[in-house]
Amino acid sequence: MNNTFKKIEAILSDNGASPLFSTRFLLLVLSSVYGGAVKLRRTFYEKAVLKSKKLPCIVISVGNITVGGTGKTPMTIYVANLLKKNGYKVAVISRGYKGSYEKAGGIVSDGRSLFTGPEMAGDEPYMLATRLKNVPVVVGKNRFKGGRLAIRKFHSDIIVLDDAFQHLNLQRDIDLVLLDGGRPFGNGRLLPRGVLREPISSLSKANALVLTRSDATNGNRMFSSLKSLERYSMGTPVFKASHVPFVCKVGKDNNSTYESLSQGILKDRSEYIKGHNVFIFSGLADNRNFRRTIERLKCNISGVMEFPDHHAYSEKDLENILEAAQKNASDGLITTEKDYVRIACRIEWPLDLFVVRIEIAFGDDTERFHNFIIEKLEKRKELR
Repeated sequence: MNNTFKKIEAILSDNGASPLFSTRFLLLVLSSVYGGAVKLRRTFYEKAVLKSKKLPCIVISVGNITVGGTGKTPMTIYVANLLKKNGYKVAVISRGYKGSYEKAGGIVSDGRSLFTGPEMAGDEPYMLATRLKNVPVVVGKNRFKGGRLAIRKFHSDIIVLDDAFQHLNLQRDIDLVLLDGGRPFGNGRLLPRGVLREPISSLSKANALVLTRSDATNGNRMFSSLKSLERYSMGTPVFKASHVPFVCKVGKDNNSTYESLSQGILKDRSEYIKGHNVFIFSGLADNRNFRRTIERLKCNISGVMEFPDHHAYSEKDLENILEAAQKNASDGLITTEKDYVRIACRIEWPLDLFVVRIEIAFGDDTERFHNFIIEKLEKRKELR
């Protein structure tokens, strides 16, 4: 399985030539068809051939134009907490991908109590509901329906949409688009030849662009990313943000629930893994970024096992992970917070297990970003 995903990752990241009738060429043809369909869909919404619905409150979208890996979930948490601190009644709406509630919709949390688990809510909405305090979380493919439910149940005056830049059937007041600081457009190709979900030109529809992982991007590459954005941003504000990793130690047992991991004061335990041999496993849209994060924590990577995004770990998967870690003389295992949501309490680990949580930080751009959000909200309120 690892070899298969490495081949897929190589194709998605390669920006070289696509020889006639090669796999890359066939994927490039499919990319052209896909791109045409995406452009046509946006045009239909812009020309009102397809109608967008409007909620009776302010709507903020946190999204991207690439497949995964830009930090939408931690950014959604950051924005929701910022709004709450400024006195707004906030609710978060997520699709609930691969959760049982995805089609019908439902309430994951009222901001105080959790009403369902990750199997029903989906892994990312469950993370959101567990980490956000006094912010309700609702899931459902129909975001308009979810928004109306949040307004009716919680009297929300702001809805934050997780991963909704492509969700054109619901109008937004602010569109925040996240891009990887090192490779904002991947290889510059649309799916399935590259990682772009839509043409780069769609960035002109965003209200702000956020270059994430800016701390892990060298100066020359960041300068190149900023220059490339100038062609498409049309004067849109650009902010730089960092992914700050926190290492949480679960220990050698199967009794630590995800809820217990998330509660209390967050403490960084990265010193526990410095110089030690750790075995990485993850199921993300871009597992390479997680590997790079671990490399920066100054530990020795004894081995890696990778899975597709939102992977439903089987008992055999967990046994294979543990067997590989022990075979590689690992001192411990390390995974992502999103992966731990799906495996908590399912296996007794004879090795220490560490979970990496990502927080968003704006550094020098903090005040500017906060002012941008609040000023936009004040203007939107005046127009309503």
